[in-house]
Amino acid sequence: MLFTDRADAGHRLAESLQHLQGEEPVVLGLPRGGVPVAFEVARALRAPLDVIVVRKLGVPYQRELGFGAIGEGGVRVISDDIVRRGRLDQADLASVEHAEAAELTRQAERFRAGRPRLDLAGRTAIVVDDGIATGATAAAACQVVRAQGAARVVLAVPVAPPDAAERLRGATDEFVCLSTPFAFSAVGEWYRDFSQTPDDEVVALLARAAADPGPAGPQQRAGAPGGAGAETDVAEEVAIDAAGVRLTGDLTVPAGSRAVVMFAHGSGSSRHSPRNRLVAAALNDAGLGTLLFDLLTPAEEAHRANVFDIDTLAGRLTDATGWLRGRIAGPVGYFGASTGAAAALRAAASPGADIAAVVSRGGRPDLAGPLLSGVRAPTLLIVGGNDPLVLDLNREAEAALRGETRLEIVPGATHLFEERGALQQVAALARDWFISHMVIPA
Repeated sequence: MLFTDRADAGHRLAESLQHLQGEEPVVLGLPRGGVPVAFEVARALRAPLDVIVVRKLGVPYQRELGFGAIGEGGVRVISDDIVRRGRLDQADLASVEHAEAAELTRQAERFRAGRPRLDLAGRTAIVVDDGIATGATAAAACQVVRAQGAARVVLAVPVAPPDAAERLRGATDEFVCLSTPFAFSAVGEWYRDFSQTPDDEVVALLARAAADPGPAGPQQRAGAPGGAGAETDVAEEVAIDAAGVRLTGDLTVPAGSRAVVMFAHGSGSSRHSPRNRLVAAALNDAGLGTLLFDLLTPAEEAHRANVFDIDTLAGRLTDATGWLRGRIAGPVGYFGASTGAAAALRAAASPGADIAAVVSRGGRPDLAGPLLSGVRAPTLLIVGGNDPLVLDLNREAEAALRGETRLEIVPGATHLFEERGALQQVAALARDWFISHMVIPA
């Protein structure tokens, strides 16, 4: 079985876990790659999502050989047999555990961003990873979850080798695995896209899950009547037709919202961009709807020239805007990043666009060309202070734009706003801009 990406694996895995919905489980993703899979499982089951942070304790002279694991809450799982055979003394154990405990605390604080760890006492806990290689980390995670008080432990993964799957079945109350191929060498070979999951994506997904419990139950499906401004939430993957090309997107509209921000991603990015998802989560928390979607198909993305075809990108954004207006009656805004910002500005300049507000993050407004002067939507340009080339381009754009315009510089930030707190500043600036120009009274 081949998975498109971790989100696809999560959708499929969730179908095999529907029988657990009645148990009101807690879903726990193993960072980093397991969290995008767990996010889809939690949404489908309408279950709370958290990370299960586990640090393997490796033998000092053979780190890949684990003599135990530690988890939050002071949980320790130690293999006395490996300690004895490895002739490890207490100083060895303490040194390794001290180093790993510090990293465990750092990771947990980073991923949860101030939210408390979910209480597992008496609960059914579903531990999710993106795949199993040896199974050592997953097994340790299940032991930690059990020690944290879970009444029932379920391990769920998309793919695993047969021998590891057999071992894990005996280590959990239930083991769910979609595929156990005999010709197994690595987890990544069973995904078309197995790109690394950065910390920011984990943070954004956990924040989004905390704000949005998922599409099932009382939530309104995106295709149902009502749309934006309805009294129930909308959160669904959607298909958009743009000039005969099928674009995939994620539409989220909080209950009562009357405005939706459409995201135009930059070069090498997609609707799964952790940076844009963090911004989208902030907008959703403020009551604004968001539509994150891919302007290019996976095959088109393989040709880099397509990323700079601003005419095509702007045309598809315009078509997608028409699709969205068929579902909502409120104002529409654009959030563009890098080359996506050029597409957003060009689409906003088209006749009859009627875009309420535009925000550009690290954008390339120069690629919008002479059409910049046709943009009438209030436009916020956000640039990192340590991104000099793009900063100069945005200063020129500020002078060329004819409508209400503001340039905000985030001190110390580079092009991708990867510095601590930089992206949060972007999210706050974008939120305030959209609220001040888009939100209409109830």
